[in-house]
Amino acid sequence: MATLQSLAFASPVSHCSNQRRFLPGISSGAVHHSARSAFSGQPLHLTSSRRTPQRQYFQQSRLTILMIKPSIQFIQGTDEQTVPDVKLTKSRDGTNGMAIFRFDQPSVFDSSSEVGDITGFYMIDEEGVLQSVDVNARFLNGRPAGIEAKYVMRTPRDWDRFMRFMERYANQNGLQFIKS
Repeated sequence: MATLQSLAFASPVSHCSNQRRFLPGISSGAVHHSARSAFSGQPLHLTSSRRTPQRQYFQQSRLTILMIKPSIQFIQGTDEQTVPDVKLTKSRDGTNGMAIFRFDQPSVFDSSSEVGDITGFYMIDEEGVLQSVDVNARFLNGRPAGIEAKYVMRTPRDWDRFMRFMERYANQNGLQFIKS
């Protein structure tokens, strides 16, 4: 029996006076010196702060690391609290594979009436979002009892990306990898 080990990956975000760096999937907004207010139609003037010399700026800059807790969602913005059973299959030549997630009594059933409908299967970590629309609910005596979601990997690159997510998710939720 093997335990999944995490390869804690984080992207540094730094700010330079002539260059901006962004993480994929994270949007950035700009501040303009003159803008119109949506409420009164009056111009809004923002003063620029005095810039420090470039040499001092680099001495004072700090490294910022962005860490996102790996999570699974069925409704965007609402993390699933139930930890699934996951089964992996891979073709003999290693070019494609499939992951089947089974959730018994998922928490999404409790909150779906308040938040909205299930829109898909989203696996979120600091690298971005993996998603699938192959989601099926199981019912027992007319009541929802579970969810089965499938994620298909069509290339070795997709497989590697999925495995990085699963390592992070497994470490966060205490899952173990058992090869059969």
